[in-house]
Amino acid sequence: MADKKGLVDEFMEFLNKNKVVGLAVAFIMGGAASKLVSALVADIIMPIVGALIPGGEWRTIPLQVGPVKFLIGDFAGALIDFVIIAAVIFMIVKFAVKEEAAK
Repeated sequence: MADKKGLVDEFMEFLNKNKVVGLAVAFIMGGAASKLVSALVADIIMPIVGALIPGGEWRTIPLQVGPVKFLIGDFAGALIDFVIIAAVIFMIVKFAVKEEAAK
């Protein structure tokens, strides 16, 4: 009779074969890094940007076109946040790949 694997053995084989544990760790670390970079942008960089712009409340600046009000300041803030976060993540990945290649 053929040796049948138990459900736990099959599950462990699946985890090892697909490197699910490593992926889970990377996902959790990515979430933590995202919070860190978001805090850097919101608490350190954006107050400097706000101080350089007259009035300081540039995120609330609307663009009124007839009855429609576009929140241009809010969109610009989100765009700046994205560019800064993407640049920091790019530098982290570039450093990690460089370190991996050196091994």
